[in-house]
Amino acid sequence: MKRALIVEFTKMNGAGNDFIVVDNRFYEFSVSELSQIAQQLCPRRTGIGADGVLALATAEHSDADYRMIYVNADGSEGTMCGNGARCLAKFAFESGFHKTTVHMQTASGICEVHVSRDAPVRIYLEAPRDYDSSIELNKEIPEAITSVHYLWPGTEHLVCFTSGIGQLPVEQWGERLRHDPALHPEGANINFVMLDPESPDTGIHVRTYEKGVEAETLACGTGAIASVVAARKSRLIASDVCDVQMPGGTLRVGLEEDRVYLEGPAEFVYRGSMELDIPG
Repeated sequence: MKRALIVEFTKMNGAGNDFIVVDNRFYEFSVSELSQIAQQLCPRRTGIGADGVLALATAEHSDADYRMIYVNADGSEGTMCGNGARCLAKFAFESGFHKTTVHMQTASGICEVHVSRDAPVRIYLEAPRDYDSSIELNKEIPEAITSVHYLWPGTEHLVCFTSGIGQLPVEQWGERLRHDPALHPEGANINFVMLDPESPDTGIHVRTYEKGVEAETLACGTGAIASVVAARKSRLIASDVCDVQMPGGTLRVGLEEDRVYLEGPAEFVYRGSMELDIPG
């Protein structure tokens, strides 16, 4: 037997990367239940519409203030979401965590967050690991891509440099590369990157095909980090601080000795309630 549960939610976005946010300290949904919610409500024509679901949960570690659970639109749990983490931090700030520096537990580790009511939200993550500039893919790489780089800034990413991305078939190429056998079993987010012609030393343009969403998103926070790190390691940019232009807006990435930061907007869109059928 099922019973209806009325759940309050908040719709948020970070540079167009949008989320359904719930305060899971009250509802205590399991990851499996959040997966079902995501699959039901993230579709844009039949649901609320979002790239994923964020849940604010009680921390499991004493050195964290709270925990983020992130579920992609297809119901798979994500290890890290840069824009999601910034949105959840702003949501938590407005929900009573009024410290301007907090520590958030995620599936990829604990990150430091700087948040206030009016300023952009900045999160600090460990420096990306597993960087590989010579990864060999099984499938043929389109001629327009000049080089590919693999790295893990909290989740799996492939960075593809090219001279232009405006007319690039991101959906087509992203889907093909995202499932390349060399990236199995997890697959990877696929980032198409070009230097900013107006500020080539300090700016890049990025379009990202996200696994779990299985589509191009308007922005990807970990994709921005991955793209800047790959560009810096390849000496394509000269600065350790880079502005990343994405279809939904601009994110700033800073590279430090043993960590990186991601800074950008985290905006409330609206609040509402939804009726869910749950086992009685």
